[in-house]
Amino acid sequence: MRVEELAKTLDHTLLSPRTTGRDVERACDEARELHLAAVCTFPTYVPLVAERLRGSDVRTCTVVDFPFGADLPAARVAAARAAVEAGAEEIDVCMNVPAMLSGDFTFVRDDLVRVVGAARAQARRTGPGDVVVKVIIEAPLLDDKLVRLACMIVADCGADFAKTASGVGAAARVQDVELMREALPPGVGVKAAGGIRTLGDAQAMIDAGAARVGSSAATEIVRELAATARRR
Repeated sequence: MRVEELAKTLDHTLLSPRTTGRDVERACDEARELHLAAVCTFPTYVPLVAERLRGSDVRTCTVVDFPFGADLPAARVAAARAAVEAGAEEIDVCMNVPAMLSGDFTFVRDDLVRVVGAARAQARRTGPGDVVVKVIIEAPLLDDKLVRLACMIVADCGADFAKTASGVGAAARVQDVELMREALPPGVGVKAAGGIRTLGDAQAMIDAGAARVGSSAATEIVRELAATARRR
């Protein structure tokens, strides 16, 4: 894989509670330099990220109801709208995993339909016209049957990606990416996230079928590939 191709699969994530404004500014500057896919951080930093990335090919991404997905539906809808209004071009929203594990599948689906619809409507009103929505399903917490059902729900609600995990207590696994890619229709991508720190980690996820990879080490991963290419 070429460096440019790898860069455009990577979301540079800053989702540690220790993340500061300076950290975000530095990450945005690095992402611009390396032409990463997106910078993803907390909603409070969305205006900063959107301004710092203005005029670049790097997208502004944030999370909604992170990391557990258990807020009330109205709060999730409001958060999605607010994120897009603030400048988010992509949102990573957590599926209501407790409801999923409880078997309340209709509630999970209807909740995500409202969130996706709210984000898209807000983007048409005040944003870029469209927004990419990724749904975090926390695959490591689900058995294979529930992973498949979660993927069906993600596709049915109109989201663009199913994302393996939040990375809070559960890391991305190759077998989850493979199963999700098999379960999803071709038009819905897989994003792998959680514990991906090296070029080898990222390559394994891409080989398994991930179209996006989220990592707090995204810049290091790109530079690792660039250094490898120079040595050849």
